[in-house]
Amino acid sequence: MGALFILVLISSIPAIAAFLWFRFARYPFSFLMFSIALLAGAASFFPALLLQNLIRTEIGFFGLSGKWGLFTEIFIQVALTEELSRFLVLLILFAVISRSAAKPVIMANAAGFIAGFGFAILESAVYGASSPGIALLRAFTAAPIHGACGSRVGSSVLLLREHPVRGIFRFLSAVAVHGAYNFLLNIPGRFPPIAAIFISVSVLVSAIQAIRTEMKA
Repeated sequence: MGALFILVLISSIPAIAAFLWFRFARYPFSFLMFSIALLAGAASFFPALLLQNLIRTEIGFFGLSGKWGLFTEIFIQVALTEELSRFLVLLILFAVISRSAAKPVIMANAAGFIAGFGFAILESAVYGASSPGIALLRAFTAAPIHGACGSRVGSSVLLLREHPVRGIFRFLSAVAVHGAYNFLLNIPGRFPPIAAIFISVSVLVSAIQAIRTEMKA
């Protein structure tokens, strides 16, 4: 239990940093909403896992191998299923908020950002159970990409009703970014990992800027 607690704590570092950022910046994003978004993101881990098991490369629905197998595994089995699971959970969350409040204020980018960290906490803890060093590594590599893509998915949910084309494009951009990041990490050589880090930092900065703009609105 002690080792599990340490793994969860390590995996929670990005979420804790985000919470401190929200508090010091005095953003109108309550602790309750922060906690709900974090739990919603963690909950999205389970449908993603289910979908991934249904779309296993070579034994799932696609049966592809070689380079196309790797593409299918990264962009469909991993990126699409994880972002789709986040989308569905946030869709339910926003629907509940809209119905339960007289004048609902849904900060979609922020909620998606935190939900991404919630997903990363559970995923990193699972990976870290087999290798504790992985939890620390993923806390500073995979977690930012989950948070940044989560922000895009959150905004896509809000855009879908009034601007469906923009909403779909926003969602697909999250899948593309997530997939490109993972794809580059699977290519040998020095340049691909550097490019992956560049993508991660770029989308993270973009997400932070979107949240700042959202909080000022």
